[in-house]
Amino acid sequence: MSNSSSLTQFLLLAFADRRELQLLHFWLFLAISLAALLANGLILSAVACDHHLHTPMGFFLLNLSLTDLGYICTTVPKAMDNSLWDTTTISYHGCAAQVFFFLFFMSAEFYLLTIMCYDRYVAICKPLHYGTLLGSRACAHMAAAAWATGFLIALLHTANTFSLPLCQGNALGQFFCEIPHILKLSCSHSGYRRELGLIGVTASLSFCCFIFMVFSYVQIFRAVLRIPSQQGRHKAFSTCLPHLAVVSLFVSTATFAYLRPPSISSPSLDLVVSVLYVVVPPALNPLIYSLRNQELKDTIRKMMTTGFLRSNKLHLFFCRILIV
Repeated sequence: MSNSSSLTQFLLLAFADRRELQLLHFWLFLAISLAALLANGLILSAVACDHHLHTPMGFFLLNLSLTDLGYICTTVPKAMDNSLWDTTTISYHGCAAQVFFFLFFMSAEFYLLTIMCYDRYVAICKPLHYGTLLGSRACAHMAAAAWATGFLIALLHTANTFSLPLCQGNALGQFFCEIPHILKLSCSHSGYRRELGLIGVTASLSFCCFIFMVFSYVQIFRAVLRIPSQQGRHKAFSTCLPHLAVVSLFVSTATFAYLRPPSISSPSLDLVVSVLYVVVPPALNPLIYSLRNQELKDTIRKMMTTGFLRSNKLHLFFCRILIV
């Protein structure tokens, strides 16, 4: 029997026992993480550099890309490191940091998605009040509220979870540190109930945000269907469908991960589901938005073309120096 005060590390769940599969997992995660870093980096650069994208939606998309970058960088590097070096350990303080940043970025992303839903609702249902309701100061306040709420939720959950005495070993049934798996190691009933209460409050707040998004999209689709021109309806749908796709991906995978019946739970299924809501969304979010947003696509294409031309000019410049 061990106590949390004597724990120095946790054991994470390995993706495979065979060395070949571990290396395959490493290269797969490396490719996904590099794609996510590149795609989100392009969106950050595009929104920052192009004044046509200096809109409320562009501002929130920039914040969403930041959460995606933090989201994937919190869990994937350690999993890659364990697969590459054939280990399963993570330090106690490293686990606490991973839990905090995972909750921070995940919560901030969900609240940013809620705010972006409000942005689409105002733009389509109340276009005459858009400039008043979503001015630069209002957007900054809403984004700050999303980040601050995520920080508070992460701080409360992390502080409470890692104050619990742990006496059920140190093996976690997940490839990263996650609160439900840490709670299984706890031997404090009062602390366990306190954390469940915090989870209940967080879930209730998230459910209210989800209901708000459902209500908003019902109003949005009703308004879009009343637009007389087909071109107007297409433009309205093209701005809403990317957000709806990102929300659906994020909510469906996370909901299935946390609310599925215990009878269908297994280590291999847990790994697959966790990859769906931890690794996949940060890589797909920028792809979904860039495919449906024509201005964003044009800006990224222009940036890549300009970068390619500059690299060619630089290459020719150095070649001339070497020839001389």
